[in-house]
Amino acid sequence: MSAPSAPAGGASTSTAQRPFKTHDKPNEVRLSNLTAAKAVSDAVRTSLGPRGMDKMIQKKDGEIVVTNDGATILKHMSVMHPAAQMLVDLSAAQDVEAGDGTTSVVVLAGSLLHAAEKLLAKGIHPSLIAEAFTKAGEKCVEFLEDLKVEVKLSEKDALVKAAATSLNSKVVSQYSNILAPIAVSAVLRLLPSSPLPTSKEPSPPQVHPQNVDLRDIRIIKKVGGTIEDTQLLTGLGLKQNVVTAAGGPTRVQKAKIGLIQFQLSPPKPDMDNQVHISNYRQIDKHIQEERKYLLNLCSVIKKAGCNVLLIQKSILRDAVNDLSLNFLSRLKIAVVKDIERDEIEFLCKTLGCKPIADIEQFTADKLAEADLFEETEENGTKLARISGIKNGGKTCSILCSGANSLVLDESERSIHDALCVVRCLVKKGALIAGGGAPEIHMSRLLSQHAHSVKGIESYCFQAYSDALEIIPATLAENAGLNPIAIVTELRNRHSNGEKTAGINVRKGLITNILEENVLQPLLVTTSAIQLATETVGLLLKIDDYSPTR
Repeated sequence: MSAPSAPAGGASTSTAQRPFKTHDKPNEVRLSNLTAAKAVSDAVRTSLGPRGMDKMIQKKDGEIVVTNDGATILKHMSVMHPAAQMLVDLSAAQDVEAGDGTTSVVVLAGSLLHAAEKLLAKGIHPSLIAEAFTKAGEKCVEFLEDLKVEVKLSEKDALVKAAATSLNSKVVSQYSNILAPIAVSAVLRLLPSSPLPTSKEPSPPQVHPQNVDLRDIRIIKKVGGTIEDTQLLTGLGLKQNVVTAAGGPTRVQKAKIGLIQFQLSPPKPDMDNQVHISNYRQIDKHIQEERKYLLNLCSVIKKAGCNVLLIQKSILRDAVNDLSLNFLSRLKIAVVKDIERDEIEFLCKTLGCKPIADIEQFTADKLAEADLFEETEENGTKLARISGIKNGGKTCSILCSGANSLVLDESERSIHDALCVVRCLVKKGALIAGGGAPEIHMSRLLSQHAHSVKGIESYCFQAYSDALEIIPATLAENAGLNPIAIVTELRNRHSNGEKTAGINVRKGLITNILEENVLQPLLVTTSAIQLATETVGLLLKIDDYSPTR
């Protein structure tokens, strides 16, 4: 009476296939993984969208972080379960690939895991679910091509709208009209040539498969003023202040800048030793030798023509002492000390100079030239700036202002997300509508495609389609709207051909989201779909957990 058992491989998708049954332990491990991963997804779900809630995080050292950025929340979250850690890594991968959508990708992965759990309860083999989900993800990426709007880098307004959309879900959303143009201008400065047409011949740098290294954009945080005072600097801004303890200059015209990695202080032997001085003559001799040594160093620096000196921070001994500062002040050399090691590469690229590791290598050919070096005071904070740099590289600095460190840190993260959005458009110049429109579009078309597929794949495709609705449902829920009514109306609008209909959380209605200038890069959504699907497939194929000592 019973049907013959399916082959061991489980490759058949016919309706006569027997339900998948597993041993107790693999089933418990799989359910444990799904439960832990879904818990992480639920933790950040309330932070999705413009009306999402913020999280307050207290670090081990007592520092407070207030943010609604998914990658930041998960990075500081103490996660013990390895499956939950995979969702943390998923958010970090989305941050690297697209820079935005770090919350969406985790919420989407949690919804797919919930759908997979229901399919497992029906007796469908996890390998079949993972395979079907992969095919569904590929189909969704194809469906997104119908919504994309090509954008060129010369269309600055479109770039600003996309950057502003990413900022609208942040704590600093009310300043998006200030921060978005800054982010766009900063990225466009890094392009090999201006995106604006300068000649009749087509320029090769206009080809979209290029990239921008965001490490060439440095954000300088200064407490003072408000976020409205944030600006894109012309030239180079330094995080450190000019040393004025010895009365050195703070403004130098026709600056010749040297970057040294050695110390302007008495040498320290490798081994501990003691010097016994028994009379005043030996004390005078010791002081004279120290003065002679330091004066010789300063004379070599002045002889090379240097009048602005940047000194790398030293750990073993003082990078510069009071006596050296006194000599440099007399020689009219401006000094900036405590340059961090990780800043050296950026400064060398910006100024076009070479780091100098020894006094014998201090020559004029290793110096950078600029029209002006000065320290200005804005909003009660001092900032050292170098302008008119000759032979400098393509980098830029953003001065980020704020009332306190909490606001500054969140502003920096928001600017970083906006920069990543513009970088996405440099890599792939296409925009799509936001507000849940792409997810409903993919869900509707995938549901139709599921009817043309036979067997178990049809169930999996339909489950994947239903899981995509989590994004518009969460957007509506976080905005205080009825998620069921909103998603139902949104589906109805899309069925009537309104592909750009999305959730307008400000008005609480379904509107044409393109008219509201809610745009996001195509790369953000496609990356979220692909990464979430890969992670869910990986979790489904795990059937045991073995910790090692």
